[in-house]
Amino acid sequence: MLEYAPAPESRSVVQIAPSYGLFIDGDFTPGKDVFKTINPASEEVLSEVALGSPEDVDRAVAAARRAFETWSARPGSERAKYLFRIARIIQERSRELAVLESLDNGKPIKESRDVDLPLVAAHFFYYAGWADKLPYAGFGPSPRPLGVAGQVIPWNFPLLMLAWKIAPALAAGNTVVLKPAETTPLSALFFADICRQAELPPGVVNIVTGAGDTGRYLVEHPDVDKVAFTGSTEVGRQIARSVAGTGKRLTLELGGKAANIVFDDAPIDQAVEGIVNGIFFNQGHVCCAGSRLLVQESIAEQLLASLKRRMSTLRVGDPLDKNTDVGAINSAAQLARITELSEIGTEEGAERWSPECSLPDRGFWFAPTIFTGVTQAHRIAREEIFGPVLSVLTFRTPDEAIEKANNTPYGLSAGIWSEKGSRILAVADKLRAGVVWANTFNKFDPTSPFGGYKESGYGREGGRHGLEAYLA
Repeated sequence: MLEYAPAPESRSVVQIAPSYGLFIDGDFTPGKDVFKTINPASEEVLSEVALGSPEDVDRAVAAARRAFETWSARPGSERAKYLFRIARIIQERSRELAVLESLDNGKPIKESRDVDLPLVAAHFFYYAGWADKLPYAGFGPSPRPLGVAGQVIPWNFPLLMLAWKIAPALAAGNTVVLKPAETTPLSALFFADICRQAELPPGVVNIVTGAGDTGRYLVEHPDVDKVAFTGSTEVGRQIARSVAGTGKRLTLELGGKAANIVFDDAPIDQAVEGIVNGIFFNQGHVCCAGSRLLVQESIAEQLLASLKRRMSTLRVGDPLDKNTDVGAINSAAQLARITELSEIGTEEGAERWSPECSLPDRGFWFAPTIFTGVTQAHRIAREEIFGPVLSVLTFRTPDEAIEKANNTPYGLSAGIWSEKGSRILAVADKLRAGVVWANTFNKFDPTSPFGGYKESGYGREGGRHGLEAYLA
């Protein structure tokens, strides 16, 4: 086996200030209280960040409301210029932003550099192209922006989730108050600086950092017209209850427990790469992760042997090392949940296996893990673990695969591996999932809509469909 020498990306490309305020009406302003954001790979404090209060949210929403009058009145071609400018600055600063994202989130630099940042820029470019073509988007001949959008994003793709929400909102003529996740606020604050660099008019984008209470103030604010949330199903339910009857528009992108189905005619090596990408990409911190592997019984032994060989080559460690495949778990709380559910999997009789790998002494780490002998009754097959843990189930017939895949309260994504196009289409048609990948997994594109149903939420982000939630 090849031995890799460390190839760390330099931290010096990004300058992190000792403290950050709230970005309201085009300026950074201090908050009354602060909280610390840490590097999950080392537990070192990266910076202090302002904790947004109800008064801060009031100021941010008021700034967005004032800015809406002029921003929504601009021709689409004018709004497009700002979005194009933001996209180009993101490209210019992509190395800096990738290092920042890996430091604050724990994901490997090769993922933030080669996946997250190109997609972030691509979303702003894509929606810039839509800004002057809204009458042709299919939502009526003269669609209007809604007003002020309150957006709450998670910690697993901090900058990408920001792009998914802000780009279509601005293209449609809305203004935004965004609340990033408590554990990963830094890239959103750097984005605020990009807005200033792009000379975006004050108040069009406002960033209010904080914890769950700050997000609740924003979601429940009476002058917010549209709420967009990505995160846990439990919080999504609370938000749906709080906006019911208010007239606010709501989109929710929530949890998942996706089935990755491998048929006996699938190319094994290609499928193994897709399985690894489906569950170990971003440490499994992916709503649409392929966390349930359904493999046809006749090839189960062969596929598992190949999967274990491949997992033995995964490198776990320093997120800034360009050789790292699996980085740090984002927080102590998330590590505790992954550990607890994995221990329950063993207690309930599933067989646990992890490759030999030495984990760093400091930080939050979990070795890539698979469970075999899993039944549909096991909690690890039903609950979202949101970590690098794969549950393996088997099936004999396509009907059994479909029944097992759909036996979940979630409905965000699924994967199918087969050489037969007819089989892929027939099975995909019966899967209750918003996105179905064929002979690939975790592939995203700004032109393609993404979203789920059942307990995975409702509404779509990305593509032409992503505009609908921001237009009246």
